[in-house]
Amino acid sequence: MRTLVLWDIDHTLVDPGGLSSEIYAGVFQRLIGRPPEMIAPMAGRTDRAITAETLRHHGIDPVPDLLESFAEALAEAFAARQDDVAVRGRVLPGALAALKALAARPGVVQSALTGNMKQIAVCKLTAFGLIDYFDLEAGAYGMDDAERPPLVKLAQKRAADRYGEPFTAANTVLVGDTLHDVRAAHEGGARIVAVATGATPAAALHHAGAETVLPDLTDLDQTTRSILTP
Repeated sequence: MRTLVLWDIDHTLVDPGGLSSEIYAGVFQRLIGRPPEMIAPMAGRTDRAITAETLRHHGIDPVPDLLESFAEALAEAFAARQDDVAVRGRVLPGALAALKALAARPGVVQSALTGNMKQIAVCKLTAFGLIDYFDLEAGAYGMDDAERPPLVKLAQKRAADRYGEPFTAANTVLVGDTLHDVRAAHEGGARIVAVATGATPAAALHHAGAETVLPDLTDLDQTTRSILTP
């Protein structure tokens, strides 16, 4: 039986360097014609939810056409600043070693379950030299749904279609750093390995019910064992 490992990206594998809010603000101004008063909170949330809440805060109805235009503009803006992502951000300690170690294990499929829309996920993973460890067609992304829990089932279906076998809570692991990741795993049907590398303390991740909480990914044996051992 294969194991599907679904990685969150921001603050789990990489620190994106604070560019996201800056890029969102630039896209808002270009499309709406004025600077935003605020950008909705981002940590652990999907691009669809962030965009919709930001627009609503400014009295703008997030109709499908506008959401699509916003997503296209975000993708273009991130692609144009891919070099800035690499310069201002960084791969978090232990992340590359963990990806390499899991890639070497037979039967492990690594993909992304992230609030980033797919084009932005590709941009970030490419900028940091991580993309070759992912089968991104088996993942789920921030414009697929406003909420994270449905993304788990969607990634499992995509992985099942690609590999011809089922992926369920018995062989799916989500690795992430926020309470949204914990909820996504519990409600979506996956085991959670939480890492306290973002803004959420380890105690809060434990309190939310994370089966395993790691301080970070630097202990390779502990990391791989936690991910691969039910």
